[in-house]
Amino acid sequence: MITDYEWPLWRQSRRICGIDEAGRGPLAGPVVAAAVVFPRWFRPDDTVLELLNDSKQLSAGERNRLAPAIKKAAAFWTIAAVDHDIIDRINILQATMLAMNNAVMSLPKIPELLLVDGNRFRTDLPIPYETIVKGDSKVFSIAAASVLAKTHRDEVMVAYGAQYPHYGFERHAGYATKAHVEAIRLHGRCPIHRLSFKLRQLGEKP
Repeated sequence: MITDYEWPLWRQSRRICGIDEAGRGPLAGPVVAAAVVFPRWFRPDDTVLELLNDSKQLSAGERNRLAPAIKKAAAFWTIAAVDHDIIDRINILQATMLAMNNAVMSLPKIPELLLVDGNRFRTDLPIPYETIVKGDSKVFSIAAASVLAKTHRDEVMVAYGAQYPHYGFERHAGYATKAHVEAIRLHGRCPIHRLSFKLRQLGEKP
């Protein structure tokens, strides 16, 4: 299990919120953020939660087992998505910040401290925050948020795969795999592609 980063922080803050995102890099679909608040002094008593780690280090099966366990154990959790059209309009960094802030604002109670994966965060919310590089492999609540964001986004992309069967979204979730690039070459972009993401393989210029 991930180290207890939150424990000393709980001495000052009752509601600590972990935040992470999924889907910054793909060529299609939304960017998704999750915010997770566990009860103060939380210790997992579910053996499934012992698996918790950075979602990228887990198999799809492990993530799918963890997601309901996280939702059950958390005091609060929310998920927010920002679609491809807004990504194209404001850029992926701003869209990621928007998704993270929307997730926090959707929580039923305001957190007292935000722990954010990575080294960038912007907010107008009157809440102190820390950015933590590789936080999804160090901080329990961030790891939980990474799993919820990833599993939700994967579900969205599976649905898009059925809607746009030429592209294989259910297999690669919109990332720039060889098969995905070839599908764009053959069929052009579909309505959920991010038009601001250019492909050098197709001779497109940024």
